Amino acid sequence: MVKRLLHLLHKEISGLHQAAYLLGFFALCSQFLALIRDRMLASHFGATNTLDLYYAAFRIPDMIFVTAASIVSISVIIPFLVERFEKSDESAKEFLDDIFTFFFCFIIGVGLLAFITAPYILRLLFPSFIVAGSFDTLVSLTRILLLSPIFLGFSNLLASITQIRKRFFVYAMSPVLYNIGIICGIMFLYPLYGLVGLGWGVVIGACMHFAIQLPFVIRQGLLPNFSFPLRFNAIKRVIYTSIPRTLTVSSNEIAELFLISFASFLIPGSISIFNFSFNLQSVPFSIIGVSYSLAAFPTLSRFFSRGETGEFVQQMITTSKHIIFWSIPISIMFIVLRAQIVRTILGAGRFNWDDTRLTAAALAIFTISLIAQNLMTLFVRSYYARGKTRTPLIMNVISASGIIAISFGLVELFQHNQFFKDFVESLLKVQDISGSVVLMLPLGFTIGVILNVCMHWVDFSREFRTYSREVLSTLFQVLSASVIMGYVTYIMLNVFDGVFNIHTGLGIFMQGFVSGIVGICALVFVLFILGSVELRMVWQTLHRKIWKAEVVPPDAEL
Repeated sequence: MVKRLLHLLHKEISGLHQAAYLLGFFALCSQFLALIRDRMLASHFGATNTLDLYYAAFRIPDMIFVTAASIVSISVIIPFLVERFEKSDESAKEFLDDIFTFFFCFIIGVGLLAFITAPYILRLLFPSFIVAGSFDTLVSLTRILLLSPIFLGFSNLLASITQIRKRFFVYAMSPVLYNIGIICGIMFLYPLYGLVGLGWGVVIGACMHFAIQLPFVIRQGLLPNFSFPLRFNAIKRVIYTSIPRTLTVSSNEIAELFLISFASFLIPGSISIFNFSFNLQSVPFSIIGVSYSLAAFPTLSRFFSRGETGEFVQQMITTSKHIIFWSIPISIMFIVLRAQIVRTILGAGRFNWDDTRLTAAALAIFTISLIAQNLMTLFVRSYYARGKTRTPLIMNVISASGIIAISFGLVELFQHNQFFKDFVESLLKVQDISGSVVLMLPLGFTIGVILNVCMHWVDFSREFRTYSREVLSTLFQVLSASVIMGYVTYIMLNVFDGVFNIHTGLGIFMQGFVSGIVGICALVFVLFILGSVELRMVWQTLHRKIWKAEVVPPDAEL
């Protein structure tokens, strides 16, 4: 058993769909654990000020991770490593040593600075916790969590090696272990140390995220070492490349930071509602968008570096079609089954029915942007594969600014326009629930993300004119079938309303599950009638049983 597990961990996976489905499977496992984590948090705390504090403590560490740690992000490092490995393994090892040394000094320095200035930054962002008397706990928890971006940054550096070597099992296991660490913190450390124990659970998870990469990298003889004096030529190139990427990702993180800060000024529990719904919609995002874009990125980089533009575009078309194939049905299914999903996953302990209704409404709004989030992840990586970092930077800054401005405007409109307030509450079925204004934050986020992907799509299509024609045909086909699926699912919810006891957790789960299965069958039937190429390719890939598939030459399966 152990030998078989080690074989799987070190097996090379070269086909796009095999790699994407493998990453998707482990992303599903990781997200399943994340849902267990959120259920435990919801059960312990409900949507309360205490849980708001826990989520607020992540803001500074998360910002450090997407800024300072982005120097060693996969999307930045992989193109440089591909170039070095084509020369020799020694050249790649020399490059890794330089980057590791510089990053170690840089991230430690940033971490110490954040440790010292945390009270002043948090005082500006979350003054409501000072009034609540929990500010000291917020500072302590934030300082503990500052360790997580350090370990996650080093893990990303090692993950660049495992991805280039196409050891996707190793990379895919990392987030699973990360969530296991957090769950252990909730189960064992929180009862002993309170919220501080939750923070140490996150740090343990980050350590395991890093540690799983070590054995393979050591076996390859590529474990980075300190290298002095530094050779700054390679480091400068990485920094110049990473700065636009850092600003691109940071713009999204800053937008989210502002939304969380906005939520802290609303009723207690608003931050928790926002985070719970955001985490739920992140499940399909991680499984689909992140998995496909990660699987495609090394190949996109290789095609472009070789000047194979036709193959590059075809890879983008194929990946986009499959992202659309999965994203649209899941979006509609989440919208229709939002109450069943939230109540089944989070409905325990102190998480009451009002919390469920607000979270379900926020989830529906977030999910509308799912396809946009997934495609945007692919578009951004396609720019990075071509060494173009300025374009996504400009578009993401515009989008982030739009998210902040639109969200603020919607909050003001909701609070001062009774007609708009009544319309939104009636549409989302949250009448007579206090705190429904929090729904304006996911709405602003969704509008901004959709505008962002439109900008990326138009710009990419200008350069590669064959892209839109082929991808749009799949989009309309899948959208048509998914609307039918959503209608069938909604009808089935009403049919099974009297069959299952929806006042129990099992009953509401069965109502949603059976209705969803019938809807999926309708989707597959319609796509089969329409002759969906993607449906046939999915079946062929799954039928081959990717865990038993023979290793194929790189880029053989597109």
